[in-house]
Amino acid sequence: MIDNFLRRPQLLGEIVADLLRVLGALAVVFVLFRNGWTDAGIMAFTLPGLLLPKFVGLKPWWDACATSMLLIAALSNISDLYARISGWDLFVHFVCTGIVAGLFVFALANLGVFAYPTDSSQHQVQGCILTVLMGLALAAVWEIIEWLGFEFITREIKVEYGDTITDMIAGGLGALVAGVIMTRRELLIRRLPAT
Repeated sequence: MIDNFLRRPQLLGEIVADLLRVLGALAVVFVLFRNGWTDAGIMAFTLPGLLLPKFVGLKPWWDACATSMLLIAALSNISDLYARISGWDLFVHFVCTGIVAGLFVFALANLGVFAYPTDSSQHQVQGCILTVLMGLALAAVWEIIEWLGFEFITREIKVEYGDTITDMIAGGLGALVAGVIMTRRELLIRRLPAT
């Protein structure tokens, strides 16, 4: 996976995706001085997710879409869009959980833990199931992080039961859609040999 990460951008989509990653890193510093440590921490928490599409070797425009959506999720938190736009929270949970679940499944396939989801019909079913399970696990972790933020950082985070359950359902459905897309489309630039 390191070869994917070290590959220089050549296509427009690769350049856009890398510029978005740089923008995300710069946003941490900007938000630190503008809003303080809490919001800068939210932006910094997004940085590993911005790098993951490049590590797994996602095709350029899929990479740019994934990276931009993760940035939008963090910026939505900082700018309070979740509270101001009804349903925005569910949309972001749906899309981002699907993206990150798919990226984790591709990363595990790159590491040879299991087969790529497009290798055969059996692997397609397994890949879709693994993506949904990964999405549900990530949705649970996301909600735990929200609860920790509510308990120890700020009481402004919405953590009531109904919100938690609907967020997890949205994340699981997003992972299901991601799993179906992953089994129907070749999303990686090139596959790494399994070790």
